[in-house]
Amino acid sequence: MVVNRANLSAVFTGFKAAFNKGFSAPETFFAKVATTVPSTTAEEKYGWIGKSTTIREWIGDRQVQSLALHDYALKNKKWESTVGVEATAINDDSYGVLAPVFEEMGFNAKSHPDQLVFNALAAGWSTPCFDGQFFFDTDHPVGGESGVASVSNLQAGAGSPWYLMDTRRPLKPLIYQLREDYSFQAMTSVDDEAVFSRDEFRYGVKARSNVGYGFWQMAFGSKATLDQTNFDAAFAAMGGFKGDNGQPLGIKPNLLVVGMTNRSAANKVIKAQQINGGDSNPNYDAVEVVVVPWLP
Repeated sequence: MVVNRANLSAVFTGFKAAFNKGFSAPETFFAKVATTVPSTTAEEKYGWIGKSTTIREWIGDRQVQSLALHDYALKNKKWESTVGVEATAINDDSYGVLAPVFEEMGFNAKSHPDQLVFNALAAGWSTPCFDGQFFFDTDHPVGGESGVASVSNLQAGAGSPWYLMDTRRPLKPLIYQLREDYSFQAMTSVDDEAVFSRDEFRYGVKARSNVGYGFWQMAFGSKATLDQTNFDAAFAAMGGFKGDNGQPLGIKPNLLVVGMTNRSAANKVIKAQQINGGDSNPNYDAVEVVVVPWLP
């Protein structure tokens, strides 16, 4: 094949088709636990996280709830993956064997938000959220002028972590901030520096995004054994969370997120209709079980 503009355009179309095929293939899970927030700048501020918008009886003047409370911001990060294709591969019509490479690139691009979100979830034991405490912590401050109490959203232990969540709210436990979605690009001009210096054309994908934490009250992390007793304790703890005004937040967990290690235990706690040799399982289908390959 002669290496010219028309033929390079045709090659790009073929590689992009392979990329799109891979991009449409994987099952993703991040949207179950993270709210996608569009970004329009290099950094987005989430000072409003932590404020309650509960409804009260209107007596006298309205009580305005200020949103400028916390200094929590997410800076967008740039992501990329790039491969070089030798000009001789195109000239010799051997570029077709590279289609699986670009299909895999598309697969990885579609899966990348999953990796970001669940890596952030796993890091929540040692990463601060909007209140300055770790996302999973024993000392989240809750209260107002009448006093502040420390509230825990974790269960200690030495096992692989599992996570109970309430994802029914508009703001889920995590935030996936998207500035630029994943796009396939090429550097294929015969005048490009890489072509002149290395005799190769470059193809790649780029995106801009970041991941952060929403309301800690919407998630409960445990490293204790995943069994009926510990699940019940976590469920009850979340149901008892209150706002700074002392009123219940109305949290009802609907999602149990586990990695491969806890897959069997999660199904035993939630999916088994009977336990203990014939007793009805009170937690049967109490929540949805999500098994994530990005978690231990």
